[in-house]
Amino acid sequence: MASVYKTLKPASGVAVLLATLLLGVSSSTVFAADQVSAKLEPRNEKFQQAHPDQYKTWKATSESKEIEDALQGDPNMVIMWAGYGFSKDYNKTRGHFYAIDDIRNTLRTGGPTNAKNGPMVMSCWSCKSPDVARFIEENGEDAYFSGKWAKGGAEIVNAIGCADCHDTRSDAFKNGEPALKLTRPYVERAMEVIGKPFKEQGRLDQQAQVCAQCHVEYYFTGPTKAVKFPWDKGTTVDQMEEYYDEIGFKDWTHAVSKTPMLKAQHPGYETWREGIHGKNNVTCVDCHMPKIKNADGTVFTDHKVGNPFDRFQDTCANCHTQSKEMLQDVVKTRKDQVTELKLLAEKQIIAAHFEAKAAWEAGATQAEMDEIQLNIRHAQWRWDYAIASHGIHMHAPEVALRVLGTALDRATDARTQLIRLLAKKGITDPIEIPDISTKELAQQALGMDMDKMRKEKAEFLKTLVPKWEAEAEQREATY
Repeated sequence: MASVYKTLKPASGVAVLLATLLLGVSSSTVFAADQVSAKLEPRNEKFQQAHPDQYKTWKATSESKEIEDALQGDPNMVIMWAGYGFSKDYNKTRGHFYAIDDIRNTLRTGGPTNAKNGPMVMSCWSCKSPDVARFIEENGEDAYFSGKWAKGGAEIVNAIGCADCHDTRSDAFKNGEPALKLTRPYVERAMEVIGKPFKEQGRLDQQAQVCAQCHVEYYFTGPTKAVKFPWDKGTTVDQMEEYYDEIGFKDWTHAVSKTPMLKAQHPGYETWREGIHGKNNVTCVDCHMPKIKNADGTVFTDHKVGNPFDRFQDTCANCHTQSKEMLQDVVKTRKDQVTELKLLAEKQIIAAHFEAKAAWEAGATQAEMDEIQLNIRHAQWRWDYAIASHGIHMHAPEVALRVLGTALDRATDARTQLIRLLAKKGITDPIEIPDISTKELAQQALGMDMDKMRKEKAEFLKTLVPKWEAEAEQREATY
């Protein structure tokens, strides 16, 4: 399999893609004719009157205001993603309400000065807004995907909301309940690949699939860098790894080891399918968007997507007889186990990256490095797959532990091969790893000019973003 490195093609970066939401309504909801549009309506506030409870709870996702710096919490990840956007900035996910704010503010999207420059591609908007579905519907997929990320700045302005997961047009308002819908054509194609075409699925599968529009592994491909799910061989970590190797894909080349790398996104759907909840038809909605009653007793779907323990009686207690405290202890134990193995894998993979760097500097050839790089690539892909799947310690802890175990195994294989190769080159002393104990030190070790990046971002937010907002306001006034 070492020959995969001779055919790897350059690929784009990724973006952090946030969650989609479901819009459940009671059967008693009545819609006035003038509240229904024949075109896709991306503005969430336009559904407030017809769906007050759903809108209120959706807007409550704005309560997750705190920004948690994941790189500060685990500086190892700066090195793991060396040469890639996530080494600049990686904050933990906030609520759907902040989808547009967060992608504008992250250092990963850079500081573009116009619609044609900046490091990212249009695909990075794909999970951030119902405007994506609107734009594709109006202009086609090629027109949407083509170009740089900043091209979509004035078009993609409404945060993740109603029209991401529902057909909000007039023909879908049947019995007062908008139908669930896959609003991205590439997601429909992906579901067909795994034998689960959306229209042929029951309500439970459809509920999971609309969340899977974003909570999945994906990559960018072709001349337009369009979104595609790597499910041609299946949805397990092994099957997707085989697919990526076969097509010679890489997300980026690692800045330390020069290894062609894969960046896992957030394969929640894939790991959910393998876990006990998925196998028992317990879907995303059951745990994260339960049915609750409002003040007058009307039952509706809570759109404040969050931790199931926050609404225990409406979520976990519907199936489990154990107490909330007992289940929280179980989850904490599983999370601690996953975290422990995650950190062990990181230690070995980082050492392999720096040892590979030393091997190159000692005169190693590509032929000598092929198998080593393949092991590094597979080790980090598996590590990333396990940690990027939000809530995997709840959804499928056994999957996380197995995958992290195989990541550790492949990293160990790479290091064993590197020790032999370095000895062959006359290097027998341990390879020194720089101080990476904080995010700042790790970024310094990579020679990253963070001050420059922050200044570019500040200028972008000050100058270009207001222009986007003004242009969007003018366009939406014509709706």
